[in-house]
Amino acid sequence: MDWKQFARSTAGLVLGFFAASAFAQGPVTIHVNVVAPPSAKNKKAAVPDSSNVAAWLIPLDTGAPSAAESTKAEPVIVQKNKTFQPHVTVVQAGSSIAFPNEDPFFHNVFSLYNGKRFDLGLYEAGTTRTKRFDQLGVSYLFCNIHENMSAVVITVDTPYYGVSDHLGNIEIMNVPNGRYGFHVFYERSTADDLKSIERMVTISQASRSISGIQVTVSPEVTLTHKNKYGEDYVPPPNSGYGP
Repeated sequence: MDWKQFARSTAGLVLGFFAASAFAQGPVTIHVNVVAPPSAKNKKAAVPDSSNVAAWLIPLDTGAPSAAESTKAEPVIVQKNKTFQPHVTVVQAGSSIAFPNEDPFFHNVFSLYNGKRFDLGLYEAGTTRTKRFDQLGVSYLFCNIHENMSAVVITVDTPYYGVSDHLGNIEIMNVPNGRYGFHVFYERSTADDLKSIERMVTISQASRSISGIQVTVSPEVTLTHKNKYGEDYVPPPNSGYGP
């Protein structure tokens, strides 16, 4: 091996070492608490759990490495028992989401709000339709047949994100050390409340946790909605559209 080959080989090993080191850290852990509004008399009863809070980290350092989005499986939002599962999904811009219908009747997934606007149309049991989410923002999903069905998709410009469990715990894997913008979303909070939580955080080998995050339920936020035509829901025309 001549010196040029040796240099290239050594450079490759060094770059590989630092790349591996960037992802060899443990996960970034985040803990959030969903809290009742200050006016609530019974705060414990008002907030049964701290699930469905989305959090993401946007790299602030120039040239910061990013995780390979291609290694992540295509997200799936299942329609089953007249619900969307999961209720909250976060994707990196450009990702596609599959919407399989596992109910024994028709569904019609649509979104007309803020983020990705689309209408998958009416489709039957056992079939799947897919939609690409390429516009940043929050998409509120509904079914044009079943009024009580709803879900949320948050499209972000980073591969570092997660959604809380009922205890308020989130884990984000493969986050390199560096400075990040920290953001959260909760569908029952106001935009101003969520904006107040945003901050700059530094992730390092010694500091890979973010805690003390309180997300407030706002009485101003309503989850009621119209159908895709902007009208009130009416009963399905026949049994093939579900009970």
